[in-house]
Amino acid sequence: MNADLFANEFFAILANPEFWVAVLRIATPLILGTLGVLLCERAGVLNLGIEGIMVAGAFTGWLAVHGGAPLWAGVLVAAVTGALLGLLHALLTVGLALSQHVSGLGITMLASALSYYGYRVSFPKVSTPPTITPFAEMDWLNVPILAQQSPLTLLALLLVPLIAYVLYRTPVGLALRMVGENPQAAEGQGVSVAALRSGAIVAGSALMGVAGSFLTLSAFNAFFFNMVNGRGWICIALVVFASWRPGKALAGALLFALFDALQLRLQQSGSAVLPYQLYLMLPYLLSIVALILVARQASYPQALMKPYRKGER
Repeated sequence: MNADLFANEFFAILANPEFWVAVLRIATPLILGTLGVLLCERAGVLNLGIEGIMVAGAFTGWLAVHGGAPLWAGVLVAAVTGALLGLLHALLTVGLALSQHVSGLGITMLASALSYYGYRVSFPKVSTPPTITPFAEMDWLNVPILAQQSPLTLLALLLVPLIAYVLYRTPVGLALRMVGENPQAAEGQGVSVAALRSGAIVAGSALMGVAGSFLTLSAFNAFFFNMVNGRGWICIALVVFASWRPGKALAGALLFALFDALQLRLQQSGSAVLPYQLYLMLPYLLSIVALILVARQASYPQALMKPYRKGER
């Protein structure tokens, strides 16, 4: 490979505004999903159901719009779907104090299977996925790069400072962080640990459902199997990378999206002489390296993955 040619193409990719449009588009579901995981884990609950919740949100939101509902109604349906699955996770992990790992993985399998079954039942004789009209770009927004995104991208970006404000500037946020750090102390202050943890799981899962709906209502215009493609697991890793902070979560999502967009363009470039599998590995390898470098100094919630029963000391 000609090193000069590769370097020229590499910098040409970075200088192209369309590349950064793609980065922000790829990052959007990761931002929403990571914020959802962050809310759950800040309250002390690991939610491995995110992969299935994103699949269910993608399917139900798309199905609602395909049935004639407005796009924003589809987003709401996806959020409600995520919230209901989150409520199930809360009942199992908070109410019954069952294993958070087993419950989360069970919800992922349940939600994914129900979504695929629902698709087959709704469209039994369809070989090509039916399409809808997705969200249009925000041409009215006079901001470069952002104007070429959908409203869900703007929503994701606005949620980052909003959630940061709630977590660090409000009594609810303080109580939420307290139940994730020391639920006994929170109970001593009159805080209902069960109610707050359950609320955080439901709210976080609703965001996961919205993250899934972005794929069918904005990035694509149809639902197809395996479209989530591990994004939920990436969100879980990004929370660790972000040290459970919303601002760093945004940075982590953008960093992974940059790696992903870069590997796509390197594959398409004239200097892409390496096997395409190596380019597919690039965002994951670089993310693992970044995660290792950051995770050593990460300060995780002390009560994370620890079941709590009222009155226990």
